[in-house]
Amino acid sequence: MPTVIDHVLFRLRDIGLTDVFGVPGDVSFPVNDSVSAHPGLRWIGCCNELDAGYAADGYARLKGMGAVATTFGVGELSAMNAIAGAAAERLPLFHLVGTPPMSAQSARAIVHHSLGDGAYDWFRRMSEPVVCASAVMTPHNVVWETERLIFEAFYNLQPVYMAFPSDLALQSAQGPLQVIGSPVSDLVTLGRCVEAILDVLESAKTACILPGFLVARARLESLMQAIIDSSGLPFATMLADKAVLNERQPAYLGMYVGRLVNEDVRLFVESCNAVLAVGALFSDLNTGAFTARIDPVRLISINLHDTTVCGRKFPGLEMADVLAALNQRMRRREWQGWPRLAEAPSPRAGSGSDPIIAAALYPRWAEFLRPGDIVVAEVGTTSMGLGMSHLPTGADFITQALWGSIGWATPAALGAAVAAPNRRVVLFSGEGAHQCSVQEIGQFPRLGLKPVVFVLNNGGYLIERLLCNEPSLAYNDVSAWHYADLPNVLGCDGWMTARVTTCGELDEVLQLASNTESAVYVEVVTPPYESPPLSLRLQEFSKSRLS
Repeated sequence: MPTVIDHVLFRLRDIGLTDVFGVPGDVSFPVNDSVSAHPGLRWIGCCNELDAGYAADGYARLKGMGAVATTFGVGELSAMNAIAGAAAERLPLFHLVGTPPMSAQSARAIVHHSLGDGAYDWFRRMSEPVVCASAVMTPHNVVWETERLIFEAFYNLQPVYMAFPSDLALQSAQGPLQVIGSPVSDLVTLGRCVEAILDVLESAKTACILPGFLVARARLESLMQAIIDSSGLPFATMLADKAVLNERQPAYLGMYVGRLVNEDVRLFVESCNAVLAVGALFSDLNTGAFTARIDPVRLISINLHDTTVCGRKFPGLEMADVLAALNQRMRRREWQGWPRLAEAPSPRAGSGSDPIIAAALYPRWAEFLRPGDIVVAEVGTTSMGLGMSHLPTGADFITQALWGSIGWATPAALGAAVAAPNRRVVLFSGEGAHQCSVQEIGQFPRLGLKPVVFVLNNGGYLIERLLCNEPSLAYNDVSAWHYADLPNVLGCDGWMTARVTTCGELDEVLQLASNTESAVYVEVVTPPYESPPLSLRLQEFSKSRLS
């Protein structure tokens, strides 16, 4: 019989996991050793537990799941911010926590990494709001609890917590394997729901689709695309949903960000007789600071486990089932009022010795991207600037548009590169966020990975300067690092590195970066306050609300 920890690891490998991110610890050595010895898994050590959680987050966005291993107390609490981000952004993560032996726990012994009160359940209880299920794994419950936690992670698309007492983790697992099946929608309710959706669409003269990020989390992109193809409906996306579907197709309208930008897209979406939102989240950033206005009586919302049709709710329906049934019944027609919006080419401002202003930078970055890239953008000005460009075919756009934890992008790019080593990862981060987690850059060469990294140096926390009352206050400042020197310090031998301050230098470096086979790290220096249009409109709206 396999041990408790080996049983869990074999099951995680069965469902497609190949890498575990983490930081070791003494009471978690049974977990660490078992991952390292497992024939189908690889241990990816990170500089700290928070970064390991961020990396597992980035990995899960490509692989569909991720895992992070930490030690009791100090390790698991360090990772909790990343776990919370995965919960908010709906990512199945398996948090493997090595805990003190049950002999010590039963005796209420005072051990290191504890609060010194003999209690051992505090930290698992602290994790309850940011995981959808948890268990202490023992020889007698591990077989059942593993299946339950796998089911909960994928049903809710959220993290789960697995504790492994060090004296139980290497004991033999007991009991037969019984895999829990996928949930099934009630066929009668499903039929009524689909009929209601089709009735609304049939009577609508104009309609569109808002495919959301949950389509990607549930791995339903192909089915969503089939519905667009079979119906002839156009679609738009919000910031968190960018590149869920290919943006280089005639059906794509562009980004829908309320009243902040893309007014032609907003007017069309909000004037439609029917709007089909599939797995979309109407959060503040997605809706342009809640400036989006879609009449609820025109809105069809297909969620993970229920659907609402113009105010009428149909509970207990799985998104996959609703989309599959719709695809079978959808009738193609020529929809009225579709503006057939085309992407307006962004003018390339600046040349030669001109400073790198926003109007010069973001069009060049967009042109630099190529089909199949994985674009990782720190939330803030970089994601808002890149979010307005149409990505090349097959490119993924990864940002943390809801949780928005500063420093997330650099380790998330590491996780994405581990998940898809044969694709080019292009990381865009502001220097303030980059300083939070820059040490993970050193993991890329250790793993043979070759990212392209752009660090935007604009003299501090730009998005904070735009939104606060006094942008010159010290809390918006960061230390002035020599960013282009960092790869050498972090062991990135042979990387192409550069620091650019003019449009001419930027053009030259982008050309070289497009043709090199090495990893690339570029510090891009802009004047302070250089911001893309979406950031500026967000600033204007925020100021107007406060005045």
